[in-house]
Amino acid sequence: MSTDVYSFAFRGLLAEEALDKAGRKKYSTEEAYFSEDLAKILHFDEIDEKYVRQSKTMLTVFATITAFENATREFVYSVLQDHYKTEWWIKGVQKSIRDKAESRKAEEAKVKWHVSRGDAMMSYLEFGDLTKIMLSADNWKLFEPYVDSQDWVRGLFDDIEKSRNVIMHSGVLDEHDIMRVGLNIRDWLHQINA
Repeated sequence: MSTDVYSFAFRGLLAEEALDKAGRKKYSTEEAYFSEDLAKILHFDEIDEKYVRQSKTMLTVFATITAFENATREFVYSVLQDHYKTEWWIKGVQKSIRDKAESRKAEEAKVKWHVSRGDAMMSYLEFGDLTKIMLSADNWKLFEPYVDSQDWVRGLFDDIEKSRNVIMHSGVLDEHDIMRVGLNIRDWLHQINA
């Protein structure tokens, strides 16, 4: 693994430590709350109570999967950028994935009245694209030191994606699915941060 990736991770740890010394409060479940102010702006109270209850039960699951997805995007980007430098998008991402992401970005740019996902091309990838990028023949050698097994990566991300798709399309997971998501996320984080 390159020293640039270690440097990136070490800078993150130093930043976390500096924030803690400056008096930053650690995240706690008390901070994960339902915002009544936002609910008023969004007319949440006008929606049928059955759907309100269902959505509130999935708030933490949604936030966790979203955070995991964004952290994984950053991990994939940092490994690609460390190896391919400024050519990470062309050399590290398959053409079919690039074309789809670039098309999505171009379509969003046409809608001037709405905020876009941003300038970072990683934001325009689908969750499943991250696995395809990591496991591609050209990139596997970059990710293998972190995860060792393609089957493990594929299985873990497939499991999470199934639950992700339910949550992102307004579904509700049961307790077993939620536990599986948590175990998969824990296993992934322990593996790549070891």
